[in-house]
Amino acid sequence: MAYDKTAVRKILDQAKAAGRSSLTAPEAKGICEAYGIAIPKEGVAANAAEAAKLASSIGFPVVMKIVSPQILHKTEAGGVVVGIKSAEAAQEAFNSIVANARRYKSDATIDGVQVQQMLAGGQEVIIGAVTDPAFGKLVAFGLGGVLVEVLKDITFRLAPATREDSLSMLDSIAAAEILRGVRGSEAVNREALATMIVNVSQLVADFPEISELDLNPVFATGKGATAADVRVVLDFKPQPARYRPSQEEIVRQMNRIMKPDAVAVIGASAETGKIGNSIMKNLINGGYQGAIYPIHPSATEIMGKKAYKSVKDVPGVIDVAVFAIPAKFVAQALTECGEKKIPGAVLIPSGFAETGNVAGQEEIVAVARKYGVRLMGPNIYGFYYTPKHLCATFCTAYDVKGTTALSSQSGGIGMAIVGYSRSTKMGVSAIVGLGNKADIDEDDLLTFFEQDDNTQIICQHLEDLKAGRTSMGARAASSHTGALAGNDKIYDDVFKQSGVIRARSLRDMLDFARGIPLLPQPAGNNVVIITGAGGSGVLLSDACVDNQLSLMSMPPDLDAAFRKFIPPFGAAGNPIDITGGEPPTTYQNTVRLGLEDPRIHALILGYWHTIITPPMVFARLMVEVVEQMKAKGIVKPVVASLAGDVEVEEASEYLYQHGIPAYAYSTEIPVAVLGAKYRWARGAGLIPAI
Repeated sequence: MAYDKTAVRKILDQAKAAGRSSLTAPEAKGICEAYGIAIPKEGVAANAAEAAKLASSIGFPVVMKIVSPQILHKTEAGGVVVGIKSAEAAQEAFNSIVANARRYKSDATIDGVQVQQMLAGGQEVIIGAVTDPAFGKLVAFGLGGVLVEVLKDITFRLAPATREDSLSMLDSIAAAEILRGVRGSEAVNREALATMIVNVSQLVADFPEISELDLNPVFATGKGATAADVRVVLDFKPQPARYRPSQEEIVRQMNRIMKPDAVAVIGASAETGKIGNSIMKNLINGGYQGAIYPIHPSATEIMGKKAYKSVKDVPGVIDVAVFAIPAKFVAQALTECGEKKIPGAVLIPSGFAETGNVAGQEEIVAVARKYGVRLMGPNIYGFYYTPKHLCATFCTAYDVKGTTALSSQSGGIGMAIVGYSRSTKMGVSAIVGLGNKADIDEDDLLTFFEQDDNTQIICQHLEDLKAGRTSMGARAASSHTGALAGNDKIYDDVFKQSGVIRARSLRDMLDFARGIPLLPQPAGNNVVIITGAGGSGVLLSDACVDNQLSLMSMPPDLDAAFRKFIPPFGAAGNPIDITGGEPPTTYQNTVRLGLEDPRIHALILGYWHTIITPPMVFARLMVEVVEQMKAKGIVKPVVASLAGDVEVEEASEYLYQHGIPAYAYSTEIPVAVLGAKYRWARGAGLIPAI
């Protein structure tokens, strides 16, 4: 639809000129009308007689509400009366509302009393918008009235939301069935609700100064949707937008930083134990083939490399400078990097904003902006980029190549990533420390890795999101939607909308990073469990529910086919329990059948250690069957859970090294890895949602 932006701008400018942080009811009505948001018949009365006349013209019953810029929560002030059925009652309500408002806030400006058509019937819902510190403008939908804060049954999407986003919101709340009509009640008009969500999201996207907005309640019926109450909170001094160069500029500079042909080490040292010495050793011993320029105020040579007093003295081009000097010297050295036209600086030193030295950090950012230098850090461990054999860090060297890129703000988390990668032979394309993120952040890394041919999966540890995990992270707000701004549901919903897989723990992130690239894309949602132990089958089934995996309902013909291979006391269906006393051929035959039947899209294997089928026998047979099917063009995701003695550890590793993510002593992790692959496939639109 065509939005009247001019009308909204006029209303907002008037509020700004008056120094107000919210809109009055008539003003809120005006912006709703400009953006096609349906509201009831209404008007504003200046006295009791006008209220009676207005109510009579609208038609009874009516609702009456105080109109005051200083009274945002009208009910708390005694400023709302509902169910008014006569002109006399309207006059009484006017006088009562004004008296209550004056008692509530004696200095409040009272512009009158709003008289509004009283809506009845249908389902009360809330449609709102909020400004989140991490994601910006969000639109929200949930059950209306006070239930939104009591039950917190609400879902969020990035604004502006598409029609598809908006329709998905209607199905994303726990009470979705109510909207479809239950026990004879009328189903709501989904298109009308979706349109209202789209319009609200576009409104807040078009006007950033609208920090919070509530339509609560919205009365949704089979015929349409009408917002009975509108609350708008304004912020004319929003946080400044984060510095963001163009995508082309980010790619150009990040390519030189991550794939340099020449590296300068500012603060290089020949003394063992110094950070500058560790960085030099890692660059040289790690096999980096580019030019290495040690920068030192007095040394002429360090570790066989000619040293220079300044980067400006280096005769050749430098792509990135790694800083290993105290914080107080960084600004001057960074200025010299700018004059040398070095595009990137990796700032190892601490002693900036993380210690309270905000001014020091602002100073180096200003220098960087002046000369167009991108900053990684400060307060970081550096970074690794294995395709270039580059270890630009003072931590342990790492050279196991792979296609997974990982980042973290924390050095400790970074080293956990290195250790896990080495222990599991996962291999990485890059590991990057971000530290204080004075400049380069996760968005810059995503932009680089998206076009990096050496990277297939990106994993990021985001400390910035931690505050939202509990109610302690929620901030005080002026609207019902705003009160939920710290809701962890925001992150789940936004990540799902964006196709991002959320890991709930560091170990989950690492397991996903290792397992997801191994698993082929599923062709559909039908998952089948084949297990040698009934107990494992139950736990694997529970894990499927926890990870939004759909256990296939077994067709009679397929059920009969599986029964040919399992003993009478086994259990077909799903899970398929072949029992623990069966020979290796039973595993082989049932798994082959599961791979061959096109109705089955993924397999979860639950192995139970027995002498009849030892762990390595099981592992080799499974790899053999999977490889046979692959030779025939049949490729499906397969994960395995191995229960048994210590020999299952070797068998799990064998399976993993042959493309089957397998875990000893766990029924949860393999299913979580498969679930993560499915979330990726659904987010990419490759398979339907369930």
